[in-house]
Amino acid sequence: MARKDPPFELAMKAFTEDGEVEAPVDLKNFTKGELQALVQDGLGEKAFRASQLYEWLYKHRAVELSEMTNLSKHLRAKLEGVARVCALKQEGAYEAADGTTKLTFRCDDGAVIESVFIPFESHNSLCISSQVGCAMGCTFCFTAKMGLSRHLSTAEIVDQVVQARNWAETKGETISNIVFMGMGEPLHNLENVLKACDILIEESGLNFSRRKVTVSTSGLVPAIERLMDESKVQLAVSLNATTDVQRSKIMPVNDRYDLETLMGSLRGLDLEKRQRITFEYVLLKDFNDSLEDAARIVELVKGIPSKINIIPFNPHPETPFDIPAEKTISRFQEYLVAHNVSCFRRKTRGRDSMAACGQLGEPVPGKEPRHLRRRLESLHKELG
Repeated sequence: MARKDPPFELAMKAFTEDGEVEAPVDLKNFTKGELQALVQDGLGEKAFRASQLYEWLYKHRAVELSEMTNLSKHLRAKLEGVARVCALKQEGAYEAADGTTKLTFRCDDGAVIESVFIPFESHNSLCISSQVGCAMGCTFCFTAKMGLSRHLSTAEIVDQVVQARNWAETKGETISNIVFMGMGEPLHNLENVLKACDILIEESGLNFSRRKVTVSTSGLVPAIERLMDESKVQLAVSLNATTDVQRSKIMPVNDRYDLETLMGSLRGLDLEKRQRITFEYVLLKDFNDSLEDAARIVELVKGIPSKINIIPFNPHPETPFDIPAEKTISRFQEYLVAHNVSCFRRKTRGRDSMAACGQLGEPVPGKEPRHLRRRLESLHKELG
């Protein structure tokens, strides 16, 4: 049954009131079931027309309604003026020395969002955004300095993938993996992210394997539980510290959902056989990179099917943090492996074009949120 959320209700109204709408309805806002309801109940068409429309959106990746040649002229005429198929306008593609490419998109309201195409030897990944800015205030993240402007719609999330696939094909490349690790906290925009995930893994939609779509979170516990109940995608959790005092300094979310609450919730998840939670751990020089920290990780993840991705910090302007020495990073990883923790070092990609993890967005200098500025000032003094 289609969810009766505000975009659905507005679209139904648009489709049943002679096309008198303030702005066209973006068809990528809707799951396959919702689109079928819109076509049948809103436009009075047969259900198979919705399947044709869905195929044009995601298999053929049409950019105009006029391209949908197997739809009747009558149906296309109904859709013209009340519906559209593209939510974003691609503005740029900035390639780093390693082939990582930051794609920039402009939204209707002028906001600019970023996705990152990341080539690997065995596959290519796309890192996508879920918000304009971010409200979480993580002190090691450049995007946090923007604060939160707004959530992205389902269409704005999905259209990043559609347009990135089109761009990749011009380079003779494909995209097999999607990670919600760009601008924003995905689980702060849970409803739209859930719908986007539906479209990403729907066989007649974008048809990604559910094991190759990963949603990352800073630790919003109730939303984690809903995501795992209502979606089949993979979960990644940004850990980044091993004590509450330490974690609260860099991740304000820990003030609300501390480590005991977070890890207890993760232990209680009903995971499928062979499913693992990914823990992301950004290594910050002289802050969270000691062997004592590594020892606490061993205890924290005990009993949770998991793997650890360690990520050397990616610098950005006016940060109090630095990159640990290479020997420190190696020693940290070696300790975890020696204690039977599945641990991988994520290769730094795109750092020279501000496309690496934690480097996205365009904050206005001196305009970071007040609560973030206070934490950063304290950390500058501490790490001085």
